[in-house]
Amino acid sequence: MNKYYDSLNDEIKEYFGILSPEFPEWLLEYIDTPEMERIGKISMSCGTDYSKCFNVRYWYSNLDHSVGVALIIWHFTHDKKQTLAGLFHDIATPVFKHCIDFMNGDSETQESTEEKTSDIIRNSSKIMSLLKRDGIKLEEVDDYKIYPIADNDTPKLSADRFEYTFASGLTFFRVWELDKIRKMYNNIVITTNEDGVQELTFKDKEVCEEYIDTISKLWPEWVSDKDRTVMQFLADMCKSMNNAGYLTVEDLYTLSEQEVIDRILNCEDKYLSDSFKLFQEADKVYESKTPVDEKYCVNVKPKIRYVVPLVQTDDNSVRINQISDTAANQITEYLNYPKDGYYTYFDFQFIPYENVIDKKLIKKDNA
Repeated sequence: MNKYYDSLNDEIKEYFGILSPEFPEWLLEYIDTPEMERIGKISMSCGTDYSKCFNVRYWYSNLDHSVGVALIIWHFTHDKKQTLAGLFHDIATPVFKHCIDFMNGDSETQESTEEKTSDIIRNSSKIMSLLKRDGIKLEEVDDYKIYPIADNDTPKLSADRFEYTFASGLTFFRVWELDKIRKMYNNIVITTNEDGVQELTFKDKEVCEEYIDTISKLWPEWVSDKDRTVMQFLADMCKSMNNAGYLTVEDLYTLSEQEVIDRILNCEDKYLSDSFKLFQEADKVYESKTPVDEKYCVNVKPKIRYVVPLVQTDDNSVRINQISDTAANQITEYLNYPKDGYYTYFDFQFIPYENVIDKKLIKKDNA
């Protein structure tokens, strides 16, 4: 079909075929642009691919996620503008994805990097040429939040939220197989929610209960000690590389993850490169009620990701927790799950560089 599609493994191709039985070929020209190809070199797993604390099944890129979101939107709307807004929604994603939000002090909402989306599209001659050809304006595709099928507020179900629960449960933690995804997905229709806005909705209570039962296994993983600690370490390493002059903020949005890792490992500062090697070898994260000295020890508040889908009834659509005690209990159990208030740490010391002076002091202390 094209080099992007042909490069996918068989499972992702089959998965995409579930999301949209007929791949919209018009979308391929937009995928085959330098700006979209760049996010193909960024992992959807927010850097956890590079830690032995995780066992990621195979590489699933931010481009794969974006295409998946676009396919869901296309399947349910057949609207090019909404589909492209979904495709472009992560075009501004930096290396290590939400780790850079952590670096910006935004671990709870993880939206600090989204502001570059419009500029990146506007500055792409190829994308703008395609949009002009198709009679589509920039403002119609540079913010997917204007389309509720594409994105909406937690805990509603949207194409973005649907796709990353599918992909995470397929490639990272393997809580379901393709047949189960097909069953969930084929039970979806569009109805109007309690706010009078369109939303993806399950037709059957039992299928929605099965969906909640499965994804409730993912929710604790997304706020786990190891997830937050790995992401914060990568954030602190990128910040240190920037403060030490080895990496610019612009590099975070132009280089691939492997190129950034190579810069870290090959930089002249042995403290940084050796610390990253210790991170690569660490396979366990520890917990403490108090700060731990001489360790890389952090306290990070996570973003709470979960879904309370609508279910279609004879009269209207209602949230699954209103008609299912089982689903309501699983959702409540997660919301009551401890997510912060204590410290997590790796069994090695790393003190991030806050400025150049810190860099000199650390190098002296560790000489």
